Amino acid sequence: MRIDYNSPVILSFTFAAALILLGDALLLGQLMPYFTVGGSMTLANPIDWLRLFTHVLGHGSVAHLVGNLTLILLLGPIVEEKYGSPALAGMIALTALVTGVLNVVLFSTGLLGASGIVFMLILLSSVTNLKKGTIPLTFLLVVLFYLGGEVIEALGPDEVSQAAHLIGGACGAAFGFAFGRGGRRAT
Repeated sequence: MRIDYNSPVILSFTFAAALILLGDALLLGQLMPYFTVGGSMTLANPIDWLRLFTHVLGHGSVAHLVGNLTLILLLGPIVEEKYGSPALAGMIALTALVTGVLNVVLFSTGLLGASGIVFMLILLSSVTNLKKGTIPLTFLLVVLFYLGGEVIEALGPDEVSQAAHLIGGACGAAFGFAFGRGGRRAT
């Protein structure tokens, strides 16, 4: 019996995020700034452009990482099997970019973590069995419970970016309806 690297995009994402947190701990916090998108950016700085994508790999603590990776490892393989590895990698990159850009444009705070990717996967997985001319009840309930809860949470002060969750969820819904029934299985 052998271990199967069954979901290459999700597993690679998982290992990269874990290694980055470990590396940051070993370097006493010197690595995480490269995995945090700030509330502003210098257009001439290539590192700032890179951060628009890499912020989803940075996490503030082991609990933050484990919370995100638990859902990513649960939902990601289903989505990767449905849409294929290249499509999922593109969805992750586009969600990171949209979340990063909107954070720079709309907020003055830094952003790190894969919560936007988690919410993208939550919404995307709820429409994996989309049929023409229908909206799955599971999708509507996920929107009600998860995104509705995020809107309510956004009204109170905390250090969690509900905006990233909402943006990630919107990206997941958009990808799900854009790909519709056309999702193809990975081979």
